[in-house]
Amino acid sequence: MLKYANLALLILFPVAWFAPLLRAGLLPLFGMSEISVISGLQSLWDTDVFLALLVTFFALFAPFLKTLGLALVQFGWLDRRALPALTVLGKLAMADIFLIALYITVAKGIGVGKIEVAWGLYLFTACILASLGIGILSKEKPAKSSDQPE
Repeated sequence: MLKYANLALLILFPVAWFAPLLRAGLLPLFGMSEISVISGLQSLWDTDVFLALLVTFFALFAPFLKTLGLALVQFGWLDRRALPALTVLGKLAMADIFLIALYITVAKGIGVGKIEVAWGLYLFTACILASLGIGILSKEKPAKSSDQPE
């Protein structure tokens, strides 16, 4: 069951990247009303390439590579010894949820326009948390042999 939930994340992550995270008005960095992970990264590439590289890694590559690696472990195509490295990738992916929360808090605190959380933020957060939970549950040794169907 875990491996199918993990495979679902390979579809849900890209959906979450394009889904609206925030609706913002009068923010200096974003001249649009809806901000997604992808549109935010596009704007960031125009202003700060180094930060854009970091956020691209944390928001896109870390969670997707962790999910893909975990799928490979679950289907027996990658050794379970890779799990600690996948755990590190999962922790890095959690960093961007913190960054988004920090940006919302700062923008609301200084009163620079209006920010509303959109459904994509909940989807993105759910994907990251589901990936974290699946990773934790996958660390446990399987009780049955790998040749028995689930």
